[in-house]
Amino acid sequence: MPNTPYRVVQWTTGNVGKSSVAAITTNPNLELVGCYAWSADKAGRDVGELAGIEPLGITATNDVEALLALKPDVVVYNPMWIDVDELVRILEAGVNVVASASFITGHNLGDGRARLVEACERGGATLFGSGVSPGFAELLAIVAATACDRVDKITIAESADTTLYDSPDTERPVGFGTAIDDPNLEPMAATGTAVFAEAVQLVADSLGVELDEIKCVSDYAQTTEDLAMASWTIPAGHVAGVYASWQGILGGKTIIDINVRWKKGTTLEPDWQLDGDGWKITIDGRPTVNMSVGFLPPQDMIENAKTLEDFFVLGHIMTAMPPIHAIPAVVAAQPGIATYTDLPLPQARGVVPT
Repeated sequence: MPNTPYRVVQWTTGNVGKSSVAAITTNPNLELVGCYAWSADKAGRDVGELAGIEPLGITATNDVEALLALKPDVVVYNPMWIDVDELVRILEAGVNVVASASFITGHNLGDGRARLVEACERGGATLFGSGVSPGFAELLAIVAATACDRVDKITIAESADTTLYDSPDTERPVGFGTAIDDPNLEPMAATGTAVFAEAVQLVADSLGVELDEIKCVSDYAQTTEDLAMASWTIPAGHVAGVYASWQGILGGKTIIDINVRWKKGTTLEPDWQLDGDGWKITIDGRPTVNMSVGFLPPQDMIENAKTLEDFFVLGHIMTAMPPIHAIPAVVAAQPGIATYTDLPLPQARGVVPT
């Protein structure tokens, strides 16, 4: 535990941000000192109220300068998508950032990555991105590969039935709800899952290899009946299953394959069968390492849940916590963009109830 808690500013209070706030306020190693609210209706309200917990006596604000003036050690950055201009402003002010917002290495950002690196150097700050997938899943694969004296291929295969996951803003960009014969469908999975290319780069960096190419191979399945969900409906003949495989190629061979297979409903064509929800991680080599990773709610959550939606918070927690657990290492790191290949192994500190 540090001599004094790390001073934290929370950036946004969406689903992941709410879980971040709850975790920060119960961790003795962290002190929440401020919160950014991007919407006018949240500014001026108690952060605890916004997060669905007890009032904290801290008021959310959209005044960026006021938050930076607090001189926090770190910003926990949880918007749905990153804003390069916003991050540059934070980093230039000398504030470290841990992010869950579709950021691993920044290589998808074009010139934006160079701007972020320059901002880190000017401010003496560090930027780190993770989440559950991509992020935590790649960390598990990186650790598993350390059992091998030869690695031929690393595969991380994610599968999930997302029927009850209701987020059209994040699902439409990858192809869900698009007509199966739409000529624009083919590149949508690659565009909507582009951050997985950064995950491939992260794994390649951990192996110390320079890839010849990173490419995406995609496939889709349609629903044969109208599929009604909480806030939208996917008509028959439209995409209700998305597969995207991001592949790292070296010497004509795929040495890294990070893929996702997401499906909705029970009327898919073709009828994809999933081997449970979670990840299958395989390190083909000597030895071959197989890992199956799934997630279950704790008993107290099972006992207290009133609806199935109450369990969705687990996904938000798993997205929020990898960046938060990296805070001590990020604060101590050299300025720049840092990944799991640059930092010591994260420690889960301050989370055991006392």
